Amino acid sequence: MFTGIVKELGLVKNISRKSFSCEIEIQAEIAKQLKIGDSIAVNGVCLTATKVSAGTFVADAVQETLNRTTLGSMKIGDKVNLEFALSMGEPMGGHIVNGHIDGVGAIKSKVTKGNAVIFEVLFPSEPKGLSKYAVEKGSIAVDGISLTIVEAKQASFTVSVIPFTVKNTTLGFKSVGEKVNIEVDIMAKYVEKNIKNTLTG
Repeated sequence: MFTGIVKELGLVKNISRKSFSCEIEIQAEIAKQLKIGDSIAVNGVCLTATKVSAGTFVADAVQETLNRTTLGSMKIGDKVNLEFALSMGEPMGGHIVNGHIDGVGAIKSKVTKGNAVIFEVLFPSEPKGLSKYAVEKGSIAVDGISLTIVEAKQASFTVSVIPFTVKNTTLGFKSVGEKVNIEVDIMAKYVEKNIKNTLTG
């Protein structure tokens, strides 16, 4: 489990593609704190460190993950958001993020207003219905970043991003049209299921 608070921007050093998976090597200072078997979020995707050295780590991504996230189009030289798994007793600065991506959206617009940048992000056409989990002032994870929804629309949502987040995450490098991983608030899913069970049970 994660909280959507990015610890570092890593750099993709190598991608070794196989028949139904790939190995991703990432350069990052936080690799020094990783152990083999540790979970780490890469652009919001929960992966497992399989090799660790002083300044890099390697994680495997299976075909399902490559198909359903932006990791499938990742290139050597890309920067990625990194976050350790949450430990008991740590401050929870964002919201509950599982690292299980619901869909790949796209940046529709990016507008600077004052000292903030307003991003409008389109929900994916598949899977359908993700917009029902988005509410004004609710939480959403974009490329693993915990953000607050400003406006929830039928096909998109907007978030207001502070300068620190723009500077220290991939959002600072993303342009209009680029793809992003979206994970909706898991609490909204639980509420929906409980209501359905109550109505049908």
